[in-house]
Amino acid sequence: MTPVPSLSYREIVHALQRDGWIVIRQRGSHIRLQKRLGERTMKLTVPAHRPVKRSTLTQILKQAELSLDRFLKLL
Repeated sequence: MTPVPSLSYREIVHALQRDGWIVIRQRGSHIRLQKRLGERTMKLTVPAHRPVKRSTLTQILKQAELSLDRFLKLL
């Protein structure tokens, strides 16, 4: 399995947007994204850090229900 890369928040947000996530708002150093799947609404918060910690990115991908390989293809 490929190790989780060290990326800036901009790269992460752009990749998530390619997957259908929409930026709802930004408050301080946190960006809120949302995605609708049928009747279910999924929400994510991405910290606006350079770089975002790898462990934080792993948790973001879990919440987004994205595999690392799929995420890397969206970059």
